[in-house]
Amino acid sequence: MYEMISKVRRDYIGDLARQGKRVDGRALNQYREVSVEVGSIKSAQGSALVKLGRTQVLAGVKIQHAEPFADRPDSGVLIVNAELLPLASPTFESGRPGEDAIELARVVDRGIRESEAIDLEKLAIKSGEDVWAVFIDIYALDHDGNLIDASALAAMAALLNVKTPEDEAWTLPGLPVTKKPVAVTIAKINGKLMVDPCLDEENVMDARITMTTIEDGSLCAMQKGGIGCFSREELEQAYELARAKSVELRAHLG
Repeated sequence: MYEMISKVRRDYIGDLARQGKRVDGRALNQYREVSVEVGSIKSAQGSALVKLGRTQVLAGVKIQHAEPFADRPDSGVLIVNAELLPLASPTFESGRPGEDAIELARVVDRGIRESEAIDLEKLAIKSGEDVWAVFIDIYALDHDGNLIDASALAAMAALLNVKTPEDEAWTLPGLPVTKKPVAVTIAKINGKLMVDPCLDEENVMDARITMTTIEDGSLCAMQKGGIGCFSREELEQAYELARAKSVELRAHLG
């Protein structure tokens, strides 16, 4: 997801970080402007368009019959896919999903799955034979940094927007969404932690960590990226940032 950046630009962003400043003037704990628009894809059963500054991500949800996994015969299926469209960034190529797309899908999937945001056991129809499968497809439309948080927010907004199948096998009042996990990504540049890195910041950061929490602040998933490391104190600071900022992001889910 990263692009080449000049040494002059890299040094400038690094010097700003050392002073506790950012290239776009935000505070270290400040997100870019966030907007969530649901029902964007008429052909999907649920959808959402999330804008995070100039980053745009679209998520669509479809629900259909499927065979359960062999080790979970009485549980529905959750599958998350991500596509980094070439129109979003010159670094994205068409074709099979690359490592960045796979990581993006896994981080979103893990946050939803580990938080038990969907009660998958309620999606069983016939043990070992037929269950409901929830497919979440994520499309990066514009990439200006922090696709993870935008994608996680779009996925949850789309799930909450789902119109249930018109199928006699569907007996639930709605999709059994029980929690609202939210991902918050923190970048580390020259020893400073900052939320919601823009693309320039991603291109120079030493490391990043994404923490997904639910409404009570409990941590349900975590993913580290980059070659740098975090001290225990920095991880604790990152968690406090994630817990506080998740409240702001979750407010956009209604």
